[in-house]
Amino acid sequence: MHPPISPSDLATLIDEANLAARRLHRKLALPAADLDDLRQDLLIDLICRLPGFDKRRGSIGAFAGLVLRNQCSRIVIRHHRQRRAQGGTVLSLDAPVAGSAEPLGCLLAETDGLAAWHGQDRCAAADVETRHDLARALADMPEDVRGLCAALGTCAVADLIGRDGISRSALYRRLARLRLELAMRGLGGRWDGSEAA
Repeated sequence: MHPPISPSDLATLIDEANLAARRLHRKLALPAADLDDLRQDLLIDLICRLPGFDKRRGSIGAFAGLVLRNQCSRIVIRHHRQRRAQGGTVLSLDAPVAGSAEPLGCLLAETDGLAAWHGQDRCAAADVETRHDLARALADMPEDVRGLCAALGTCAVADLIGRDGISRSALYRRLARLRLELAMRGLGGRWDGSEAA
């Protein structure tokens, strides 16, 4: 059991977390509503790391500053990775569309699907063609490859490893060969694995 935190130390931790959250909030240009969540996330991470604090090595403020700086770096990396995956900036459904007074949320139909809500153009005809091409390519492949594709459409890689008893590296080698086979059949650039389901 760790000794309790003194009220002055707790106040220092809260102040440091508040400062770090405001800096990070400003740096990432997040909505105002995200500031409290960010502050809480930073404070929780800081409190979880308190057992690593040693009074002989420095003050609790210095410890908090170091921990918060590292956690902020991880949050920034994760945030930028998410923005890149979404194709740039985060799309707001309340933002007006150019040439229209209506917000984006009013212009998107339910049938547009999740990809449309994230600002990605998806064509139903192209999806059908991709599925048809994939089915044709899979028909020419051995049964174990078809089984792997079907399994990838329904479960995660970790589940495949546990279920089939295959090592992670062997599974990734099989996946690399599968990507190569699909690329040779003209499906390398447009197949993401979700069509196999």
